[in-house]
This record gives sequence, C-alpha cells and structure tokens, in this order.
Amino acid sequence: MSQDAEPTSDPRRWIALITMLSGAFMNLLDVSIANVALPSLRADLGASFSAVQWLLAGYTLAFAALLITGGRLGDMFGRKRLFLIGMIGFAVASALCGAAPTPGVLVGARILQGAAGALMVPQVLATIQVTFSPAERIKALGAFGATAGLGTVSGPLLGGVLIQADLFGWGWRSIFFINVAIAAIAVPIAFLVVRESRNTQAARLDLPGVVLVTAGLLLFVYPIVQGRENDWPLWGWLMMIAGLVVLAFFAWYERRRTSPLVPMTLFGRRSFTAGVLTGLAFFGGIASFFLVLTFYLQYGLGFTPLRAGLTTLPFSIGVGVLSVAATKLAPKLGRLTVMIGAAVMALGIGGVVYTIGEYGPRIESWQLIPAMAIAGAGMGLVVAPLADIILAGVDRKDAGSASGVINTAYQIGNALGIAVLGSIFVSLLGSQVGPAVDHVAPQIRAVITVPAAQDAAIAGFETCLYDRVTADDTAVVPASCQAVSAAAASSPSPETAAVANAAATEARERVFGGATQRTLGWQLGLLALTLLLMTALPRGKGVHAGPPSA
Repeated sequence: MSQDAEPTSDPRRWIALITMLSGAFMNLLDVSIANVALPSLRADLGASFSAVQWLLAGYTLAFAALLITGGRLGDMFGRKRLFLIGMIGFAVASALCGAAPTPGVLVGARILQGAAGALMVPQVLATIQVTFSPAERIKALGAFGATAGLGTVSGPLLGGVLIQADLFGWGWRSIFFINVAIAAIAVPIAFLVVRESRNTQAARLDLPGVVLVTAGLLLFVYPIVQGRENDWPLWGWLMMIAGLVVLAFFAWYERRRTSPLVPMTLFGRRSFTAGVLTGLAFFGGIASFFLVLTFYLQYGLGFTPLRAGLTTLPFSIGVGVLSVAATKLAPKLGRLTVMIGAAVMALGIGGVVYTIGEYGPRIESWQLIPAMAIAGAGMGLVVAPLADIILAGVDRKDAGSASGVINTAYQIGNALGIAVLGSIFVSLLGSQVGPAVDHVAPQIRAVITVPAAQDAAIAGFETCLYDRVTADDTAVVPASCQAVSAAAASSPSPETAAVANAAATEARERVFGGATQRTLGWQLGLLALTLLLMTALPRGKGVHAGPPSA
C-alpha cells in the first residue's frame, strides 16, 4: 500500500497489528515499569527525588513534544518506515538506560527513549485507521485499548518480577534491557508483515510548524515538571503562559498553510476536539495514580517490588477483560460506554481510598483486590471506545497527524498528572506527620516514665519522621533520626528501642496512607471533570461506522 486508499482485506493485517502493538506496549510499559524500580534505582545511583521525577517526566516531555511531528513524518515518508526507525531507536536508548552509570546519564537516555517513541507510537493508530474497514476498526482499537491498559498497569508486576529475579545481577537495569529483546523479535516480523502506507499528496515537512509546536509544548510542559522542586517560581508560570501563546500562534499559522503539520480542520469536528480534551483529563489521572500507589506500597508499607506488582495485578486483569467487552458495547451504547467506564473507575478508586482508611497499617494486598479490579474495568471501558470516537470521520490522509495530536494530549495529561498530583502527594506527606505521631504517642509514653522525657522523646520522634518522609534522598538518614536512634539505644529500658521501631513503622504507614487517600480524592475530582467533558462527545451509537455527529 504505497498510498492511503480504502482498507483492503490484507490477510496479514492482524499479525501486523499485533506486531505494531508490541511497540505501543513497549512504550507504555517503560512508563509504568520505572515506577516499581524507583526505590532500587535511587539506592543504587543515589538519585534525588528531582532526578526520579525527571526520570518519569523527561521521557514524557520528549515524547509529547515530538509526537505530532512523528505522526506527520509517518504520513509523508511511510508509517511502516517510521515505526521501524522508532522501534530500533527505542531499543538503542533502552540499552543506554540499562547501562547508565549516573542519574544524569539515565535521564538523558530516557529523553532519547521518548524521542524514539514519538516516531514509533503515532504510526500504530494511523495504521489502524488506514488498514481496517470501519466495521473492523473497533475490534482493532479494542486490541489497542487492551494493549494500552495492560502496558500501563502490567509494568509494576513485570518490573517486580525482574528486579526480584535479579537476572545476571542486573537488578533494576533489567527493566530496560527487556526492550532490546522485544525489539529483536518485533522488528524483523514488522519488516515482513506490515504493509507500507503514506499520504502521497503530503508536501514537504512544515519546518516552521515543527519549531513552533515543539517550542510551545516544551515551554508549557517543562515548568510543570520542574515546578515543585523550585517551589513553583514566577518564571515557571511565565513559561507556561508563553507556551500557550506560542501554541495559539501555531494554530493561527497552521490555518494559513496549504500543507499544515496539523490540519486545523480536525478541530472542527466535535468528536475530535471533545475527545482530545477528554483524553487529556482522563490520562492525567492514570500515571499519577500508579506513581502515588507505588510510593504508598513500597515506601509506606515496605512491600517488595514483586509484592507491589502483584497488588496491582487485578487492575491489569480488569483492563484486559473489559477492553474486550468494550468492543461489543461501544457500537450499541456509543459515548455512554466511556461515561460508564469513567464512573466505574471512580468507584474503584473510591474503593481504594475506603480500603486504606478501613484497614490502615494492617492492610494486606488481597484486601485491595476488589477495588483495583473495579478501577481497571473502568479504564478498560474507556480507552478503546474513546480512541474510536476521536478518530471517527478523520480522513485517512490525516491519520498520522490525528494520531500525533491524540497521543500528545494523552502525554501532556500524563505529565500534568505526575507533576501536579505528585506534588500534592509530596506536600501532603508532611501534613500527615502530626496526626500519625499523635496516634503512636501512647506507645512511646508507655516505656518512658519521666513526663519531661516523654515530651522530648515525642518531639524528637516527630522531627525525625517529618525529616524522613520529606527527604529528597530517602537513602540518607537525617541527623534528627540518628539522634533518636542513639537515644533509644542508650535507654536503660530494653523495650525502648523495640517500641520506637514499631512506632516508627506504624507512623510511616499512617503518613503514606493518609497522603495517598487525600491525593486519590483529587484524582476523583479529575474523573468528575472527565465525566463532564464526556457529555460533549457525540451521542451516536456505532461511532466507528462513519463520521461523527455535528
């Protein structure tokens, strides 16, 4: 297929789809799998919280900034060609991540990963759009939705298994080396079975448009990522405003181009504009949900990476099962499918909040199973139908550009969610120290008989706990905690050290539990906004069958 035409019954199209979905899976896997490795990675490289945030968001920044350009390049030079270039580049960058000797090198390699992913990922949705007939497209998008969900949420489990196994002594590094193995299998298959497609009417690349959209996205996303570390300075707000101004100028410029990087006519369709905004809000909560949950399970409860991964497994199962069901429901229910999905996901996250509050420090993985499965089921009902609604009626010649815009919106949502909700979570940790100390104070008083010494011990304990949970580098023991440990060790009572350790463990669990509950409350608000935006989507049933309603 040298140019875009009516989809044909290529007998290899489903094998080609599975092969290309491996690229999408690899991309999403690398976003979520890094979460579970954060404690091991920080201990090995001595990475600060800022470096960890850049490890996650630096990838997103490069990915989001170049997605639209990657989609357009696929339209012009061939989607198969760009997919193969992107996957090979992704594998090379992954190898550099796995071999990184310092946090700075790792962040740089992650940025290269994001750039390669921006060449690879837009070609998946674009190829679905030009390869499958409208009747088959919802099934292909269902597979894409299941892959997106599973790639996002199976990362913690796979990461936990790899880190626990410590293959070849690689530890956390194996989570990046696995991409090299996936690409080694997928690239030759894709070369053989994926049919080339391109828009032969596309003119040369709109370089001024590339510069404008990249600059606008960087100006907007960079301060969102870096803002918390610098206490949200004025320059960050000015950069975001400048980014919006540049993006507005980009839109004005593109309307006057005969061969624009992004056809502005796409935004004339209600399904496209409302769907992109909905996706931005919805995916803003997904990445941050798992970031917060990872910190709660591993730092708060002390779970191993494998146990943390197993705890999130019900979410993955829920996504996989309901993504398949969504392909049957969407043609009948239309936008109601995604609205039900968002409501179900809110119910599941609400269940996580309730479970944490109900069981507190005594919580076990199995107690989170129902809520996690429900939340995953909700996500499964949203991803595929939403992509179908957004793409409905998009001309095949604009499939790459449309896919780039969609994925850019998703990634900006991810970056916003990680930066904003991640910052809320970190700030809430400190605010939960007081209530947690009040709860364990009777245990400390019980082993200290002198009232004045009780007050001093509790004050020192609270200072230590605050310094520990708000520390940028959790591997370093704060001086306040060293003083508390020394005082407990020198106590004439042999019970003092044991009580202090037990109180510290319970207090830490309560701090992280309280911060997690309150952060998830903000995410429920984000889901409520998503539901509101979904009311602007077209009502029509069978959204895959033709153009959306006006």
